[in-house]
Amino acid sequence: MGSKKKQNLEAVRQDIRESTKSTTPPPPFDWKKIIVRAGLVVGGIWVLCIAMYTVRKGIGWLITPAVVTVLVLGVYVWMSRLLGKQKALGAILEGADTKEGRAEALEKLGRDFKEGDTQAVLARAQLEAQDDPRKALATLEAVRLDKVLAAPMAGQVRAMRAMLHLSLGETDKARALADALDLGKQQDAKIRAMFATVAGEAWARTGLAQKAKDTLELFDPEEAAHAELRAQMWRARAFAYAGTGDTRSMKHALRRLGAVNPYLLGMFVGQKRVHPLLEREAKQMVMSSGVVKKQMQRAR
Repeated sequence: MGSKKKQNLEAVRQDIRESTKSTTPPPPFDWKKIIVRAGLVVGGIWVLCIAMYTVRKGIGWLITPAVVTVLVLGVYVWMSRLLGKQKALGAILEGADTKEGRAEALEKLGRDFKEGDTQAVLARAQLEAQDDPRKALATLEAVRLDKVLAAPMAGQVRAMRAMLHLSLGETDKARALADALDLGKQQDAKIRAMFATVAGEAWARTGLAQKAKDTLELFDPEEAAHAELRAQMWRARAFAYAGTGDTRSMKHALRRLGAVNPYLLGMFVGQKRVHPLLEREAKQMVMSSGVVKKQMQRAR
């Protein structure tokens, strides 16, 4: 019994590592598009005002575009700093593949970023989750979602909290967070797919399997753009297909998940709120994959 519980715990930890190791918090907006659009608007204002100045000779026609230009430049400087911070976060997370590397990355986050910086908090929780998901949840729960200026950032905090609750089998808590995610307003395709995946799994495991299936099937897990989310997407589909009685699709989803990492199949075995058919099929795949034999050999 103790060995089985230990294996299940390791499966949960492995699931959390796979879910969080490559999810560097992206910028809340598509800055490139904003810069291009702002440049076109400012350029248009200058052309119009210069044309008016040549006709009416009023200095006010030049002051207006100058003020707008200064404001836009100020926003550009602010955005540049934000993007620079994003690159710094990515560099810190890049080398955090080991426990020692994560400890060093956490130390850098505490030293180089202000307390309460939402992007840094997400990065910190991502690192903490790989060793102590409860600690990661506490870090995320300290974020005042009503005070986060960028709505997409608040959504990312909710999604990551929901993801951790799902990995720990706390489906009702995950569902409450998933229901607050706004999938339709996410401009970034990766964030939209991540929100849909988290929400879909939460819905599938709390009685809304058909809604989960309809949502999840809008995204193809095998697309190159979804490589980082592939395991999560197939796992969520497995729950949704089991809930709708689509046995054939459920088995396919489990096979695809096992192809990513056979150890992840262990999270369906001996866990709460898992469909009996899904648990039985996953258990059979785990036994036939050779994972159990390898674990026994390591134990010896």
